[in-house]
Amino acid sequence: MEYKDYYKILGVKRDASNEDIKRAYRKLARKYHPDVSKEADAEARFKEVSEAYEALSDPEKRAAYDQLGSGWRQGQDFRPPPGWEFHGHGFGTGRGDADTAFSDFFESLFGGGDPFADMGGFRTRGRRGGRGSRRPGKDQTAAITITLEEAYRGASRTLKLDDGRGGSRTLRVNIPAGVTEGQRIRLGGQGESGVDGAPAGNLFLEVHIAPHRQYRVEGRDVHLDLPVTPWEAALGAQLKVPTLGGWIDMKIPPGSQSGKRLRLRGRGLPGKPAGDQYVTLKIVTPRADTESSRELYRRMEKEMPLNPRENLTV
Repeated sequence: MEYKDYYKILGVKRDASNEDIKRAYRKLARKYHPDVSKEADAEARFKEVSEAYEALSDPEKRAAYDQLGSGWRQGQDFRPPPGWEFHGHGFGTGRGDADTAFSDFFESLFGGGDPFADMGGFRTRGRRGGRGSRRPGKDQTAAITITLEEAYRGASRTLKLDDGRGGSRTLRVNIPAGVTEGQRIRLGGQGESGVDGAPAGNLFLEVHIAPHRQYRVEGRDVHLDLPVTPWEAALGAQLKVPTLGGWIDMKIPPGSQSGKRLRLRGRGLPGKPAGDQYVTLKIVTPRADTESSRELYRRMEKEMPLNPRENLTV
């Protein structure tokens, strides 16, 4: 089987922090998610990225993976070292997307996900093992993409999931208001069915927020670039500003410069506490496309002399 360089797949260094790994995963998941990506290999890349994150975001799995050392290369023929056995919490991970198994490489390192694999005097490493023994269902992970407005108000989706027996099932799930990018929602007992009356696994729903034409999101905070005229910035103004909850009045202080950031407390995604909305002013310069407008600019040049580059040095 081929060795998977999970650090290379996520584009991070081997000493990357958990936050670095999470940030890299979110960026790549947004890029390659099949619901939004136009890349030809989006589905395959998304599965690969999800598997890498599953391995490196879990401290036990990452520590075990790091024991292999850094001498291996992506795609190199690989076999686990003699006597290799993962002693961490390996069950409940056998799937990357709702209906897609992780690679043989992942399974060879962390096992197929059976917490009772060592019971009864025998060991099973396959995804279906157990020889008829009572076995809980595996956990499943599904990724969905919602709009920012749905993240603000809440939403519902119908998912098609693998039933663990070669078939499929549908499930209606509710997304709570205030969910954030990359948040995982646990749905108890909604994973793969158990064997011989054993309990079902859990479903972990990973939520992604689609890019918005107007806002940027960081956690629960929302960012908006607001175009303003030079006179609104210079003299101050009371402007209508859009938020996820509707239009509100916001005061622009006199003498504002382009890039000035104003805060609307509690106007981001709901939560405890709620996020804020940050409004960044962007001054728009009127066109000088008539003689009278050009003359006005000449008067401004004479009456309001300004050298905005006076502090530049080499």
